[in-house]
Amino acid sequence: MGEAQKGLLSVIEKLKGSTEQEVRIVLLGLDNAGKTTLLKSLASEDVNTITPTQGFNIKSVASHGMKLNVWDIGGQRKIRPFWKKYLENTDLLIYVIDSADKKRFEETGLELSELTDEDNLKGVPLLIFANKQDLATASPASEIAEGLNLHTYRDREWQIQACSAVSGEGVQDGMDWICNNIVNKKK
Repeated sequence: MGEAQKGLLSVIEKLKGSTEQEVRIVLLGLDNAGKTTLLKSLASEDVNTITPTQGFNIKSVASHGMKLNVWDIGGQRKIRPFWKKYLENTDLLIYVIDSADKKRFEETGLELSELTDEDNLKGVPLLIFANKQDLATASPASEIAEGLNLHTYRDREWQIQACSAVSGEGVQDGMDWICNNIVNKKK
C-alpha cells in the first residue's frame, strides 16, 4: 500500500466517530501540473498511464461514514472558464502547481487569484501542492508561495506543500493538513 493511500486512510480513520459526512474537494491547476497523477497516487492506481484530462475525473473514496469526493478538472486553457461550475459547496480547494515550469508561474498565479475571488470559494481552505519536487529544476515551495503572494490570502486557511506525485513524497503531509484543518472544522 502506497504512502499516499495510507494518508487517505489515516484521514478516514480519524473520522470514524462522526456521522456520515461528505468532504467535497476540488482539485485544480494548469494542464500538466500533475493533478491526475496526484489523484491516482491517492487512490493508489497506476501513475504511468496518464493522458491529459479532457473534462474531469471524479474519485470518491468512501469509508467509515465519510466520503471524500475529489474532482480533478482538466487545466487546459479552453476548459478553465468551466472551473467555476464545479465550485459550489466546496470544502477544500487543492491547487496543484508544476514547480519546475517557471514560465507559467505568472499564469498559474493569475488563475489562482481569480479562483479565490469566486463567491463559492470565499473563505474555503486552500492546499497548494508544489508538485514535481523530484525534478532538479523545481523551485522550492517557499519561493512559489512568495511568487503567488500567498501571504495576502487573509480570508482563509492555506498551506503550501512541496511534493512529488510520482514518488508520493509530501502527499501524506498534505493529507494530514486537510485532516487537521477541514475535517475537524466540519464536525
